[in-house]
Amino acid sequence: MHLDATLIAQLLVFLLLAWFTAKFVWPPITRALDERAKKIADGLAAADRAKAELASANKEVEQELARSHQESAQRLHEAERRAQAMIEEARRKAEEAGEGIINQARAEAEQQLIKARETLRDQVAALAVKGAEAILRREVDARAHADLLAQLTAEL
Repeated sequence: MHLDATLIAQLLVFLLLAWFTAKFVWPPITRALDERAKKIADGLAAADRAKAELASANKEVEQELARSHQESAQRLHEAERRAQAMIEEARRKAEEAGEGIINQARAEAEQQLIKARETLRDQVAALAVKGAEAILRREVDARAHADLLAQLTAEL
């Protein structure tokens, strides 16, 4: 065997293998690598878009939270204002009711005072009549009359 013939045969086999690899094996590998690179690039772009959308959504959420906090604070302030108004209204009504009760009590006290005066007048009149009756039944005597008047005064 010749070294030159073996070398030439190996060179031919190597060139045939290189041509076969370049023609049939390498194009699907490069196509698969290109598709994989495209998928990776698309995935990275989608991740960037998702990151931007997430940041935008976070901003919207923060704005909505701030708005809801502001609305709840405003509603709380409105509720406090309404409660204060209701308290003031109840206080005013209670004061009016208290004044009415006081006025009614004063009127009743005045009526009782008038009634007591009338009763006292009736009693004084009855005593005066009784005293006059007693004076008329006794003999007319100044000293007796003075004693009788003193006794009537004591009874009053």
